[in-house]
Amino acid sequence: MKLITPALQTYPWGSKTMLAQLRGEPAPTAQPEAELWFGAHRTAPSLVDGTGLDSLISTDPTSALGAAVESRFGAQLPFLLKILAAEAPLSVQAHPDSAQAQAGFDAENAAGIPLSSAKRNYKDPNHKPELLVALTPFRALAGLRPVADTLALIEHLDCAPLNRYAPFLHSDNEEEGLRALFTTWISLPRAKRLELIDAIYASAQSPSPEAEAWMVEAMACFIELNDRYPGDVGVLASLLLNYIELAPGEALFLGAGRLHAYISGMAVEIMASSDNVLRGGLTSKHVDVPELVRICDFTTQADPRIATTTSTAPYGEATEYPVPIEDFVLTRHRLYPSAGALQVGDGGAGSDAGAGPGAGSGAGPGILLCTKGAVTCGSGEAIDLKAGSAAWIPADDGPFSVRAAGHEVAEVFYARVAL
Repeated sequence: MKLITPALQTYPWGSKTMLAQLRGEPAPTAQPEAELWFGAHRTAPSLVDGTGLDSLISTDPTSALGAAVESRFGAQLPFLLKILAAEAPLSVQAHPDSAQAQAGFDAENAAGIPLSSAKRNYKDPNHKPELLVALTPFRALAGLRPVADTLALIEHLDCAPLNRYAPFLHSDNEEEGLRALFTTWISLPRAKRLELIDAIYASAQSPSPEAEAWMVEAMACFIELNDRYPGDVGVLASLLLNYIELAPGEALFLGAGRLHAYISGMAVEIMASSDNVLRGGLTSKHVDVPELVRICDFTTQADPRIATTTSTAPYGEATEYPVPIEDFVLTRHRLYPSAGALQVGDGGAGSDAGAGPGAGSGAGPGILLCTKGAVTCGSGEAIDLKAGSAAWIPADDGPFSVRAAGHEVAEVFYARVAL
């Protein structure tokens, strides 16, 4: 186990305060800090003792990953762990599945598009399912709303230019109807798009008294996005997506092709080790509408939040976030001062009362990330972690324990591969 230095990403939508304050550093910062990457993606690998984690893994993948993970995923860490801090909305986007990513990566390589090009869609051949767990109240647009609800929203808006598009959603095939409507909206000539958005904007200012709470939230979100990105095609897309507010500890999962746009807040995010993004608006970055439509999953979701399981343990409590993929597993652990230790790497049955659900099995690599308070961990020489810092755990490490340090409740996230 060794300390890991994350790669800091400074995107325009980031925050000048959230990540700095989490890490106990001066704020505001000179530029927006958007993400801390804890992983081995070649775009921005973390450092261990000054060496890129990707290089450490490639030098001895069996020791770093374990035979089972190396056999399944090759000589690469299959997940990327992040802390994300959004002060402004991210782009409306979706991510490819494995086949789409491989085909897109190969096609762009064949076309001679450099990996560093701003017009590159596929920076690697990997899929990118992702799990997000809120650290603060977190707002997002995620997943296409059920068609019946969107039709109800259009009815309550009572906007004549918008009503003309309702017939798309009366299709016998909901998925094809949504695809046709989304494609039509993002293909509108600019003048017509602005006219439509302006009309909806005016209607959204005065919700009907009969409008349900979620409708009022959706209208307010539409107004907020248009105020920041006037006339952007992503503003229209927001009308089709679920508006969600997560409390700290709540989570959502987005599989391949699911449209989403994070709006504000700080969260832990874990995904397959990929940086493939197809954007459709709310951004100054490269937008590729035809490719986004091609990879999108137009089935609807009533709610992309996932059910969690929290159990008590002598050290505090453990929360599981079940996801339907093998690339990663993430658990959240709250550790109480002067309590027992979280035992990791012994199957969850340590002598100090065990780790709780999902914490055991040292057969693969892991990353332990502290997000609150401070902890002391290790099996030999102790390593101290404070909020915003993490430790790399290669597969050949033995079991270790984690205890709260100090007098406040500590919180850690343990990321590893599903084995």
